[in-house]
Amino acid sequence: MRNKSKKKKFEILEGVRIEDMVAEGKCLARHDNMVIFVAGVAPGDVVDLRVTRKKKKFYEAEPVHFHELSELRVQPFCEHFGTCGGCKWQHIGYDTQLYFKQKQVKDNLERIGKVPLPEFDPILGSEKTRYYRNKLEYTFSNTSWLTKEQIQSGQEFDRDALGFHIPGRFDKILDIKHCYLQPDPSNAIRLEVRKYAKEHDLPFFDIVKQEGYMRNLIIRTANTGETMVIVQVYEDRPEAMQALMEHLAATFPEITSLQYVVNSKGNETFHDLEVVCYKGLPYIHEEMEGIRFRVGPKSFYQTNADQAYELYKKTRELANLTGNELVYDLYTGAGTIANFVAKQALEVIGIEYVPSAIEDAKINSQINDITNTTFYAGDMKDILSDELIERHGRPDVVITDPPRAGMHEDVVQKLLQVHPNRIVYVSCNPATQARDVEWLSEKYEVTRVQPVDMFPQTHHVENIVLLTAK
Repeated sequence: MRNKSKKKKFEILEGVRIEDMVAEGKCLARHDNMVIFVAGVAPGDVVDLRVTRKKKKFYEAEPVHFHELSELRVQPFCEHFGTCGGCKWQHIGYDTQLYFKQKQVKDNLERIGKVPLPEFDPILGSEKTRYYRNKLEYTFSNTSWLTKEQIQSGQEFDRDALGFHIPGRFDKILDIKHCYLQPDPSNAIRLEVRKYAKEHDLPFFDIVKQEGYMRNLIIRTANTGETMVIVQVYEDRPEAMQALMEHLAATFPEITSLQYVVNSKGNETFHDLEVVCYKGLPYIHEEMEGIRFRVGPKSFYQTNADQAYELYKKTRELANLTGNELVYDLYTGAGTIANFVAKQALEVIGIEYVPSAIEDAKINSQINDITNTTFYAGDMKDILSDELIERHGRPDVVITDPPRAGMHEDVVQKLLQVHPNRIVYVSCNPATQARDVEWLSEKYEVTRVQPVDMFPQTHHVENIVLLTAK
């Protein structure tokens, strides 16, 4: 009798040529008229593939042997490449990354949007392709992820880790030696916190058993030179925390905001918890064109500040403001775009779901003496109402920067009803943007498309579409 519980051997497809880069950073190949999606390869590679998943219309597979390497390949610069979940495109050159990001935007708008399109503006690349992030979040774990090489060596390894989650594994953390995403003093702070915790027997957290002490570390570095460090622990141990805080303050005088939070919940989110400022101010500042944005421990701010400036400049340019326009800024977050364009507008109305973000937006107007902004917190489809439009007037320009899911259909219908002259649609997901553009095409035509790269070494791309009333 056949043993049904025996694991099925995965099929190997030999000598398959990788054809193209497609959605979510994966590549496309074909074998016997079947489409195959593969990660960790480049167009032009010839590989043997192990099929990991079979669907009616496509397979998913992983490379097991390379026969030929693509000319598009470059040598990855990080020792953690291939194991860490970030920077998955280090194996292809930056110009190639930009080409495929622009192609991704074009494919989505053509395939999903199905609307007439102008010639695209060339993608705006990031001047910095390393050390461009202003925020990183590291997790402590007492069961670090071991690579295949480490396991096969038969050696004993320190299982305490401070680093990033392995993709698809909530309980496994890769211990990071050096990260190329955030500038100094980020790496030095992380390594010192790890070293101090080990030397002082502060237990690294066990996420399965929900026990331990050291839980999470957030480092924020601003373009003003200010630095925020937040240490998250599982239980309140005042003496241990004070000693750690004193050590960090003495070792890194450049930390301008030193904070901690006690979190005994089942997850690392702390939006509903008190964050204690041990030293310095409870916030740092980012700056654009002399406008200062206050960033607290719970604030959202674009993680690539330099490129966010380029994104916002292009957004303002496409809005074509003369100083006489009423602007609605939907999904305004902490009011960064709203405050950035306020000087060129008559009035800006910002709407955002998260109440704490709206408080940040109001503060950012106050500290910059910006008096022509008004902010509302609540569900977009409820706040963007006939009553609001009656109170403030019909917008001349709408700027919208929704989350990855795009705009709710009710919001799109309200925009069609209100019918502003121009809609500047900023998106971190070209697929949902394309869907919304198709909905809006009833009354709008696409007159500009401007892709912007915010995240080098990854497949993520931002895109700005200018929609002009027909």
